[in-house]
Amino acid sequence: MAADPGLIRFQKAGRATLSLMASVFTTLFIIHAAGNNILTPAIVSGMAGMLGIMIVMDDARQKKMLTTLLLGVSSMAGITIGSLLTGHTYYIDAVMLAIIFGSFYLTRYSIRYFSLCMIAFMTLYFSSILQLARSQLPWFYIGIWIGIAYAFLFNFILFQNTAKNLKRSIRSFHIQSNLTFNLLIQGIQDKKLSPEQKKELKKNVHKLQEYAITVSEYINEEDVKKLWTGLSPSQLRLYIFDTGMLIETLTDSARSLKNADAFEIDELRRLLIWVIQSLRDAEVLTQHYEEQNLQEAELAVQALRLLILDLFNRDEKPAGWLFLIRRIESIANHVIEGAATMQQALYREKAFESEDIKTKVDPEKESNEEKAEDKETSLKPSTKKAYQALIAGALSIIAGQSISPAQPYWVLLTAFIVLIGTESIGRIYTKGFQRSVGTIMGAVIGFSLAKVVSGHTSLEVVLIFVVVFFAFYLFEVSYTLMSMFITMLVAFMYDLLLGGISFSLISARVIDTIAGAMIAFGVSTFVFPKKTKDKVAEAFTDFLNELKPYVTAYVRGFREDINIKELSGTAFTLEQTFQTIKTEAQSLTQKLVSPCHSDINKWITMFGAINYYAKHLVASSYRKGFDYPDELVNVFQRIKEKLELNIDTLVDLLKGNGDGPLVYSLDKEREQIERLAPTRKQSQRDLIHHLYYIWRINKALIELAEEFGAGKDQ
Repeated sequence: MAADPGLIRFQKAGRATLSLMASVFTTLFIIHAAGNNILTPAIVSGMAGMLGIMIVMDDARQKKMLTTLLLGVSSMAGITIGSLLTGHTYYIDAVMLAIIFGSFYLTRYSIRYFSLCMIAFMTLYFSSILQLARSQLPWFYIGIWIGIAYAFLFNFILFQNTAKNLKRSIRSFHIQSNLTFNLLIQGIQDKKLSPEQKKELKKNVHKLQEYAITVSEYINEEDVKKLWTGLSPSQLRLYIFDTGMLIETLTDSARSLKNADAFEIDELRRLLIWVIQSLRDAEVLTQHYEEQNLQEAELAVQALRLLILDLFNRDEKPAGWLFLIRRIESIANHVIEGAATMQQALYREKAFESEDIKTKVDPEKESNEEKAEDKETSLKPSTKKAYQALIAGALSIIAGQSISPAQPYWVLLTAFIVLIGTESIGRIYTKGFQRSVGTIMGAVIGFSLAKVVSGHTSLEVVLIFVVVFFAFYLFEVSYTLMSMFITMLVAFMYDLLLGGISFSLISARVIDTIAGAMIAFGVSTFVFPKKTKDKVAEAFTDFLNELKPYVTAYVRGFREDINIKELSGTAFTLEQTFQTIKTEAQSLTQKLVSPCHSDINKWITMFGAINYYAKHLVASSYRKGFDYPDELVNVFQRIKEKLELNIDTLVDLLKGNGDGPLVYSLDKEREQIERLAPTRKQSQRDLIHHLYYIWRINKALIELAEEFGAGKDQ
C-alpha cells in the first residue's frame, strides 16, 4: 500500500515524540547523576524538545535553524519571569497578556515571533503553576537547552534528508496510480459498476490527488538533481500532474462511457484496457533505461487514435461521447511524451531548460495595491487578531479566577489555542466546538485509564509518549481527536505529578476548556468580527487572482512563444487554494437549514468546476505548430481581454465594489474559431479541442458574476 501522505505525518509526529523522550530521559539522567530527584525540569525539557519540532514554521532551512536556537532563549525568559513574579498574580497576568498580544501582532514582521511567543507563554504558564524558586532555575535552563539540542538534532541532522522523502513520495504516488489503474481496468471489464466499486474508485482517485499535492511540495531542484541527474523539477512536476489528470479523466470518462453504452463497441473497450495496462506497466523513473518501456503504451495510444479517426469518418457518428475518447487519447499521449522526455534526460544527462512563465503580479502594482488596502483599513489583520487575543485573554483570566482559582490559566490557554490559525467567526466556532468535544472524550477516557494504571509509573510514562505521538499524528486529520489525546496526556500528567487524579480535577479542565472556547468565539463575534462569508469571499478572490494569469497565459500561448506546460505548478496552487475555500466554508456548508447559506454550496460547486476545467487546460495543453488564418489572431487577443475583464469584475463584486458591471460572453469568438479553424484532416493540431475548457471556464465565470449582480454583454 502507498504510505504518503500518512508517512509524512508519521515522520513529523515520530520526530516530536523522539525529541520529547530523549529530552526527558537525558535530563532525568543528569539530574539523578547529580544526586537530585526533581522531576519538573525534565518535563520542561521534554516540552522544549517537542515544541522545537512542532512550532518552527519558517519557510527556509537556515531560518528554521535560527528560530530553533532562539526558542531556547525565549524559553529561559518565560521560566525566569515566571519564577521572579511568583506570588505577584497581577504581574503574571499582565506578562501573559503581553505575550499573547505579541504572538499575533509581531507576525506582521515574521512568523518566527509567533513561535518564540508561543514557547514563552507555555514556559511562563508552567512556571506560574509550579511557583519555582530561583535556586531551581539552573536545572530548568539545563533542561531547556537539552530539549532544544535534541529538537535541532532530530530536525536538521538525523532526519534532514528531504531527497529521501521525495523518493518515497514518488514511489507512493506510483503505487497509488497502479492501484487505481487496476480498479479502472476491472470497472471497464465489468458490464456494470456496483455502488461499492464506484465508491472504492472515487476514494482512490481522491487519495491520488492528495499524493500529487504532497509530491509537488517536495519537488525542488537540489533533491531532483541528487536523485535523477539530468531531470528538471518542472519535468517531474508535469509528469505527476499529467498522470493524476489522466487517471481523473479516465475515471470520469469511463463512468460516462458506460452510461452511454459506448463499451458495447468491443474494440473501444479493448483499446482502453490496453492503454491503461501499458501505462501501468511502464517504468518511467527506473534506473535501467530500456526503450521498450514506453513502446507498448505508444502503440496502444496510436491504436486508440486510429479508432477515433474511424469513428469520425463514419456516416453515423457516436453522439455525445466521442469527445471523451479524444480527451483520454490527448492526455495519455502527453503522459507518454513527458515520460519519454524524462527517460532521455535521465540517461543522456542533459538538463532541459524552459523559460518560466512570469505570472506573478508586477511588484510596483502589488505595492500600490497594498498601499490602497492600507488606506481602506486602519488596522492590519494581524493587529486586529492581536486585539482580539488581548481582550479574550483578559476575559479568560477573570473567568479562570472565578471557575478554578487554583489553576486559573487553563481557560486562557484554551482561548489562545482556539484563536491560533483562525480568522472567521465560523472557523473559530468550529475549532472551539471540536476542542470542547475532544476534551470531553479525552477526559472520560483519560480519567478511566489513569485510574486503572495509577501507581504504575513506568506504564504511565509509556502511555504519555503514546498519546503525544497520536495527538501530533492526527492533528491534520482530526482536531477533535488531537484534543482528545491532549486531554488524555493531561490526565496522565496530573496522576503522575499529583500522585492521584480525581473526577473533580479532570472535570474542572473540561469546564475550563468549554469556557475558553466560548470566550474566543464571543470575542471574535463582537471585536473586529470577520464573518465567515467575508472570509470565504476572500478565499474566492485569492483563487481568481491565481486563475487570471493562468488562463491568460494559456490563451497567449496560441500567439506567443510560451511553454504552457510550465503552468503545472500553478495548477497545483489552484487546487490548494480551492481546498482552502472548502475549509473556510465548512461551518456554512454544514448549516443547510439556513436559507441565507443555501447559495454557498452552489458557489463552491461552481468554483470547483472552474478548478476542474483549469487543470484540464494544462493536462491537454498543446505542443507548438497550430495553423490558423490571420483573421483569428485578433480573436485570441479579444478572448484574453474578455477573460481578464470577467475575472476582474467578479473580484470587484466579491469585494462589494461592483455596481451593475457587465461580463462578456465568448460566443462570437467561439463561433469565429469553429468556423475558421482548420479541420482535423487539414491540421494535426485540433484548435477547437484545445479551447473547449476556455469556453467552459468563461461560462462559469459569467454565471457566478450574474449571481452577484452583474449584467451580461454579448
